Amino acid sequence: MNTTHRKPLPGTHLDYFDACAAVESIKPGAYATLPYTSRVLAENLVRRCDPANLTDALRQLIERRREIDFPWFPARVVCHDILGQTALVDLAGLRDAIADQGGDPAKVNPVVPVQLIVDHSLAVECGGYDPDAFAKNRAIEDRRNEDRFHFINWTKLAFDNVDVIPAGNGIMHQINLERMSPVIHAKDGVAFPDTLVGTDSHTPHVDALGVIAIGVGGLEAENVMLGRASWMRLPEIIGVELTGRPQPGITATDVVLALTEFLRKEKVVGAYLEFHGEGAAALTIGDRASISNMCPEYGATAALFHIDGQTIDYLRLTGRDDAQVKLVETYAKEAGLWADSLKDAQYERTLSFDLSSVVRNLAGPSNPHARVATTDLAAKGIAGQWEEVPGQMPDGAVIIAAITSCTNTSNPRNVIAAGLLARNANRLGLTRKPWVKSSLAPGSKTVPMYLQEAGLLSELEQLGFGIVAFACTTCNGMSGALDPAIQQEIIDRDLYATAVLSGNRNFDGRIHPYAKQAFLASPPLVVAYAIAGTIRFDIEKDVLGVVDGREIRLKDIWPTDAEIDAAVAASVKPEQFRQVYEPMFAISAASGERVSPLYDWRPQSTYIRRPPYWEGALAGERTLKGMRPLAVLPDNITTDHLSPSNAIMLDSAAGEYLAKMGLPEEDFNSYATHRGDHLTAQRATFANPKLFNEMVRDADGKVKQGSLARIEPEGQVTRMWEAIETYMERKQPLIIIAGADYGQGSSRDWAAKGVRLAGVEAIVAEGFERIHRTNLIGMGVLPLQFKAGVNRNTLAIDGTETYDVIGERTPRADLTLVIHRKNGERVEVPVTCRLDTAEEVSIYEAGGVLQRFAQDFLESTKAA
Repeated sequence: MNTTHRKPLPGTHLDYFDACAAVESIKPGAYATLPYTSRVLAENLVRRCDPANLTDALRQLIERRREIDFPWFPARVVCHDILGQTALVDLAGLRDAIADQGGDPAKVNPVVPVQLIVDHSLAVECGGYDPDAFAKNRAIEDRRNEDRFHFINWTKLAFDNVDVIPAGNGIMHQINLERMSPVIHAKDGVAFPDTLVGTDSHTPHVDALGVIAIGVGGLEAENVMLGRASWMRLPEIIGVELTGRPQPGITATDVVLALTEFLRKEKVVGAYLEFHGEGAAALTIGDRASISNMCPEYGATAALFHIDGQTIDYLRLTGRDDAQVKLVETYAKEAGLWADSLKDAQYERTLSFDLSSVVRNLAGPSNPHARVATTDLAAKGIAGQWEEVPGQMPDGAVIIAAITSCTNTSNPRNVIAAGLLARNANRLGLTRKPWVKSSLAPGSKTVPMYLQEAGLLSELEQLGFGIVAFACTTCNGMSGALDPAIQQEIIDRDLYATAVLSGNRNFDGRIHPYAKQAFLASPPLVVAYAIAGTIRFDIEKDVLGVVDGREIRLKDIWPTDAEIDAAVAASVKPEQFRQVYEPMFAISAASGERVSPLYDWRPQSTYIRRPPYWEGALAGERTLKGMRPLAVLPDNITTDHLSPSNAIMLDSAAGEYLAKMGLPEEDFNSYATHRGDHLTAQRATFANPKLFNEMVRDADGKVKQGSLARIEPEGQVTRMWEAIETYMERKQPLIIIAGADYGQGSSRDWAAKGVRLAGVEAIVAEGFERIHRTNLIGMGVLPLQFKAGVNRNTLAIDGTETYDVIGERTPRADLTLVIHRKNGERVEVPVTCRLDTAEEVSIYEAGGVLQRFAQDFLESTKAA
């Protein structure tokens, strides 16, 4: 830690690093113009950067320049059990590799504190109309995940700096917001801002507190865990001025769906956003968190609000220690992080959004940024009259209605609104349609406490929205099995069945295999659609029921803002948060139990297996020559296409493998839970049934939908996994050609691991989403970007070609993609090397993050 610019923090016994003084010594008057992001990054540099590089690094922030990479040292790493587990599986494998080469495996530990929350492995097998749903779902989770939980429990004892919150306690983002983030740390006598990376794209949820928290892939998180800086160039920092106030009856969900549409259109991909203005100041932290959480849906890297009175009120509400609350206010005001200190901040680009313009919204049917006003449903062809046939489900049947996801359940106002609507519906005798699988899966155990306090938990239970989990469920594709009779009717009648959820993702095929499409909605709207029973319903105008001759519509049961606010004020209390979190975080003293530093891998496990990243094809040289296309893909390929997370079906490649391994079909679990076993997980590569591989077409030339590939040079069409197996046996290097926004969506590392294990050496696309690009590099896959105006269509690529890549790989260099056509023609295409920094070049050349660390670790131990 540097000592320059270290000063006492007034009113405390702590010191702090004065980034303002450091900046002013370079350019007087500059600090007042810096955005919030730059001020936090400047503090990190002053405290952690090599003094020899400090001035040059600070100049990047002051002068808004991007010539030099500078280091960022996040204070902690937060993981959910899927990517956190796979990261720790990688570290356990790394220990094996180190031991095989004569090193001490016990010395391989996270350097940065790692918090792992088990929240991504529960499926809603029992719906919210079963009073024992939570206990039953948890029992199933424990049974299915015994291998995984055994490994996770070993990591607590085997690794230093790893804390685990076990299953059944909530979602990482909501726990992070409500308790884990101190906003300002006090460590070793120094106060400094909380910063973190998280292995989930929705990590920016806690940006609502003024904390720089960004989602990264598991591989980048491993890099940070092992004490390396996260190297960056100054991001684009965009100011988003919020004006006005939401109209009566408009929820935070409506606001964020409108903002998501607006910001996607404004092209904020990769940017750090700072929300400010009178509109922002009036939003509660719950409202702000809803906006920050959807950051990946509008494509930004971070979505920050400044520290202000709302922050302080929230810290008190959630039961934080008085001394900690005082420290946050004192530090923020002294260090220039208080909102009032940012009046003169200058942004490269400023956007403005009027909160009063927001109407009641849904998003769908396939993308979270595809907003539809509820009043426009009929015009969009979503709503419409349907013929009700007794004993049959209607077209557009809502088969899943889920109040889920930290996006909405971390906002008490949204949940209370759902409870009040349920109460009003119950009083009128309205009921959930029998084909609707309904559920309430809060991200925090505080939610049922304040619902109970408000007298609303029983009202939700009466409509089928009893608590099924404290976990990331439906939003993550863990919606569980349908009633067999309902599933069979969907198949027999080829019904257009849908899901409505208060989540953040609704990509085709994500929520449930039999929900053809899905719509995002506020929690009260989710309840309303459970009553309506179909998306073919004008939710604003159509009749939900008839009571004593009176037609009941949505407006008749929608609670007023005054009712919602009064219920929140009376029922959400600091002692609830203390009661939940103090025992959860009272980490007991070490038991003294010792375990081997090397994990005893279970050979028959389909969940946890020693990773292969130091052996076989992965240990060989990548030639970037003679590559054949595994797939030619359109725009907007998501990580759900690349590596789906939902339930594994028996007729899939992974399902067939699990059956051979002796697992009963009911315990196949999800693709996500098997990502610690590469033999299962690699069979998920491009396994999404909604994939369109342009190499596979019907007789009329139309692209076929499905997990399909074409083996070349034979031209044989097969299932994707058979093509991958064939190419692996041939040791055939592969390439993927794609359109724009390649890799958007969740930050799953297996979207990169799967293609690398298949033999993919390079991916050429019109553009990459940030997290996926870094994951590719972390696996030793080269991302290349077409120049503007050039793409797979202008080049008439059909998949019969082979490809070479030539040129020196330096940051953002121009390389040449050489296309060898089947007719013998050779075409040279300039492409941009998307190794954006020297650090990324270093990681790529080593073969990936883990290979680089192993090399460095062994060299350092030899030198010692």
